[in-house]
Amino acid sequence: MSWRELGWVLVAVTFVAFCLEVVRLYVGLNWPLLERVFDRLTREYEQDNLAGYFLYLFGMAVVVLVFPPRSALAGMFMLAIADPVSGLLGSGELRAAKRTFVLLVTFGVSVLIASFLISPVPAVFGGLAATIADGVKPAPGGYVIDDNLSIPIAAACAIELGLLLPAGF
Repeated sequence: MSWRELGWVLVAVTFVAFCLEVVRLYVGLNWPLLERVFDRLTREYEQDNLAGYFLYLFGMAVVVLVFPPRSALAGMFMLAIADPVSGLLGSGELRAAKRTFVLLVTFGVSVLIASFLISPVPAVFGGLAATIADGVKPAPGGYVIDDNLSIPIAAACAIELGLLLPAGF
């Protein structure tokens, strides 16, 4: 599958997820099986907002369509690997910012993942952006900006910025 084809597959899957979210939020789920699935897929603060699984798909689709593979893949892997590690370490805590130890581990895992795809400086930039996106939970107007959306996009942007720097930096 080509990079462009992967982008269109992600767009299609994201569209299906968006339709499910519209049904969940505005029509309602009248099937007990679907209600149980969505109860497990969504967190308490997502009950009346777009769910994390949709934002995960949307964030990945955005980076695949907007960024070159090196940056997009690094951001996607940071979301797919570093975010769950962070979630396990900070399990049960819904705080405005995560503990320092969790942030350091998230940064280390993010940089390690990115190091397989890009040079060290952009990897550090991407790891820093992913760590901030994961570790700080701004809630303007009571709406939590979900890290499933912000991690891949912030990381890919930061990696591209890091790639613009002179090689000797």
